[in-house]
Amino acid sequence: MTSKSQKLLFGTVLSGFLFASLQAGAIETKARNMILMDYDTGQYLYTKDADKKIPPASMSKLMTVYIIFSKLKDGSLSLDDTFTVSENAWRKGGAASGGSTMFLAINDKVRVEDLIKGIIIQSGNDACIVAAENISSSEEDFADLMNEKAKELGLKNSYFVNSTGLPHPDHRMSAEDLAHLARILISEFPEYYHLFSQKEFVYHNIRQGNRNPLLYSMPSADGLKTGHTEEAGFCLTASAKKGKRRLIGVFTGLNSNKERSEETERLMNWGFREFDNYTIVKQGTKIATMPVWFGQADSVDMVVEKDVVRTMKKNKSDKVELTAVYDKPVKAPIKKGQQLGYLKAEVPGSDTVEIPLVAANDVAKVGLWGRICKNFKYLLFGAE
Repeated sequence: MTSKSQKLLFGTVLSGFLFASLQAGAIETKARNMILMDYDTGQYLYTKDADKKIPPASMSKLMTVYIIFSKLKDGSLSLDDTFTVSENAWRKGGAASGGSTMFLAINDKVRVEDLIKGIIIQSGNDACIVAAENISSSEEDFADLMNEKAKELGLKNSYFVNSTGLPHPDHRMSAEDLAHLARILISEFPEYYHLFSQKEFVYHNIRQGNRNPLLYSMPSADGLKTGHTEEAGFCLTASAKKGKRRLIGVFTGLNSNKERSEETERLMNWGFREFDNYTIVKQGTKIATMPVWFGQADSVDMVVEKDVVRTMKKNKSDKVELTAVYDKPVKAPIKKGQQLGYLKAEVPGSDTVEIPLVAANDVAKVGLWGRICKNFKYLLFGAE
């Protein structure tokens, strides 16, 4: 077989779209660690030490919430199930501990739905420990479950010691992992995601507001979780949606609640203003034709299976260069959707994407007599 690279310049279709080196020329940030991600494409608009292991403070409660949501989804928990508050949960996570609390009392029977709200809205350490002890036999065992799930989800720089994010030298996450976890929470649990935008919750006649400052200053914001310890600084894992676009941002190490609010809103708005999503190849677009050996058809079209959408800087006129890369010919039988090559999309100085090229339709294999005829034709005339 011979290797084939066919360059295709779709100037009229792709003019004005630029792949990212998305960070080039980006603005500065006061955040110690930071990532801004497009939700749909997963592309990073801006990063700053995003893969560094850092104390995540209460942002690590997102993993506790992920486990609860997963158990609701698989049916092993329901929102109406009740958990019992232990003395340990009350002492370690209650008001006397000095941290954020849902103000649970020893031996309270608490509905799972209320615990979720206590974790998300009130950032209750006591609510996290109650959930951990009732889902697993202890908070330590629950931390093992958190680490197991983190590995399954591909969170490369996360390690959990507790369910709360209370300070511990080994309890670490990266801004990148937090962004990916936020993206998973939004995509996998749409029926519960609205809880992150709820501004207040009352339990034991105590009204507490959501600590996420963007919910009050940025109309498009709808999640996710704040964090604060002396070591971590003021932190926020945030998400906002404008029109069809959603951005996820993680910001750590800020100096005050005011700075956290202003910096996150400024950078989220920058992401919406400077970038947009563009379809560079439509689903089903014929990219090239592949010759077929011993098939009932002599060739098969290669297409992309789904729209290829990329996040790009606005107002750029550079063309995206598309190159079809494949070995030819291919031997029948061929199944519709079978990968036959890939489409390389690139712009000098920016990232390159490889998109699978698949068969547009089935091509059946010819019978014995057909193969004899095709071999005879090949001997007489050679390959086309």
